[in-house]
Amino acid sequence: MSDTATIGKDILTMANVTLNFGGLSAVSDVDMKLQVGELVGLIGPNGAGKTSIFNLLTGVYPPTSGKVEFTRDHKVRNLGGMKPHAICWAGVGRTFQNIRLFRALPVIDNVMIALQHNVPYSLANAFLHTFGYGRAEKQIREESLELLRIMGLEEDANELAQNLPYGKQRRLEIARAMATHPVLLLLDEPAAGMNPAETADLTELIGWLRKEYDLTILLIEHDMSLVMDVCERIYVLDHGVIIASGTPAEIQHNPAVIEAYLGEEVADA
Repeated sequence: MSDTATIGKDILTMANVTLNFGGLSAVSDVDMKLQVGELVGLIGPNGAGKTSIFNLLTGVYPPTSGKVEFTRDHKVRNLGGMKPHAICWAGVGRTFQNIRLFRALPVIDNVMIALQHNVPYSLANAFLHTFGYGRAEKQIREESLELLRIMGLEEDANELAQNLPYGKQRRLEIARAMATHPVLLLLDEPAAGMNPAETADLTELIGWLRKEYDLTILLIEHDMSLVMDVCERIYVLDHGVIIASGTPAEIQHNPAVIEAYLGEEVADA
């Protein structure tokens, strides 16, 4: 749980961040801030650089220039100098645009693996199957089942991940991200491939997770109904550059955003 005294404080700051691949700029001079407890959208056309920003925030790529700072418990961490596993342990969880599950493992194992960094036993305890090992594994299994219950996947716990329908695989990815105990959750197109009913359920779930777990959420999504329903603020990215930011209503009627991305039919909705 986050400290309520920190509500309104910055949890994530990107300042003049650029990511170059050779002569190509995937992200160019981006400034972005998230405050504790916010749910913020990041939208833009395909190829705009949205997932590149998530990769910067999670240590997949270091920034070519600029600063990426994550603040938790009054401690400021420079994410640009950290490895992905260290960023995850610090409290930043994510899902992926292209689903990355352990497809040949049962659903519950996918979640239990994500909880392993919190285990209180050593390798020797695991090898010898000590009492402490057994107790910890039981706790991990119980927490995994609870996350699956929340995601509506409890009955699929022993099913292979590859056998789940696409919408359920998306939910499993969120369950696995939640198992890392994040305070900042990055969701990369969580509604991709879902039908309207599944998207409506997901919209409700995202809002519930944010409130129940005191999360700050940054959301990449092409489904504008979801974005407009759940996000308090939105950043719009085009060709690696932030072209607009504001409330959903402001973004919906921004001429630059309409031209680059939304289209007149969405603006008039």
